Amino acid sequence: MGFPTKVQLINRQHSRQWYVNFPSAVAQAMDFQPGETVHWHVADRATLVLTRPQARPAPLQKSSASRRA
Repeated sequence: MGFPTKVQLINRQHSRQWYVNFPSAVAQAMDFQPGETVHWHVADRATLVLTRPQARPAPLQKSSASRRA
């Protein structure tokens, strides 16, 4: 799944703030919570990695073998 997103720059009197917004579909698929803290890591100039130290574990999914049984 991929969604193009533009980087936004807000120039204020004493600061510059950069924003990247998540499309709603991405936020819902990742089960983001309002106010959740995330960490950005620069892997290289083409790759930005977002980690979620407090993310809840994914719900257990049945394996394909158990579905056949």
